[in-house]
Amino acid sequence: MKVHVLIENTTSRGDLVAEHGLSLLIETEAGLRLLFDAGATSAFAENAVRMGADLATVDVAVLSHGHNDHGGGLGRFMELNTQAAVWVTPHAFDAHYNANGREIGLPQAWKACSRFCVATQDTVALAPGVSLCRATEMPMLYSAEGAGMKAVVHGRLVADDFRHEQYLFIEEKGKKVLFSGCSHRGILNIATYFKPDVLVGGFHYMRCHAVADAARLQQAAQLLLALPTQYYTGHCTGETAMAILSPIMGERLHSLSTGMQLEL
Repeated sequence: MKVHVLIENTTSRGDLVAEHGLSLLIETEAGLRLLFDAGATSAFAENAVRMGADLATVDVAVLSHGHNDHGGGLGRFMELNTQAAVWVTPHAFDAHYNANGREIGLPQAWKACSRFCVATQDTVALAPGVSLCRATEMPMLYSAEGAGMKAVVHGRLVADDFRHEQYLFIEEKGKKVLFSGCSHRGILNIATYFKPDVLVGGFHYMRCHAVADAARLQQAAQLLLALPTQYYTGHCTGETAMAILSPIMGERLHSLSTGMQLEL
């Protein structure tokens, strides 16, 4: 399959925009075209034009979780693409806040839009070998980086347990590839549970400190290496974490940037 990085925090091309967000265009061997997240703004769509990627021909879109740096551009996507369903979880439109109390959720008006399909089951098959997984039964073996985020659940403001997160799982030619937006429920928990051959997504270590969190990150690197997985990461992983993880993980860890094309 091919994965086009439409937007990410960094860019290696001067003609493409970078922003704090993530958007991937995935093309399977069977010809299915999937949009995984849509960045924070319409910038991902502008990059797509410069990259020669036609968003109007996308077959299905997936929102990894209900934060606006992954779903903020969905309005623009639905303007450009008039037929693709957009898959979300039942809690994608809950109110979400960061540690500073800033609202980081999605527009509530979108809840009434018929283009959104709600994944009410733990696993939803989108096509042969392509499925969405909420992984509600996933064991939380390792602590997750909640970063002080909160959500309104049943009318109460509580610590976000990221029940709005889902993962895209593609099995092709015997290879298992997992896409995770921010891995809020813990990259170690997610990678251990799915044990994919390839994992593409953020690790959410961006708040880690080079000294205070060094031992934890070093341990995380060893645990990730113990799994049969190649990792492609960026966005919320953070430069500090990458500086610690990279020397340990070597060729098993790859950095994403806007404009990249992966052949998996």
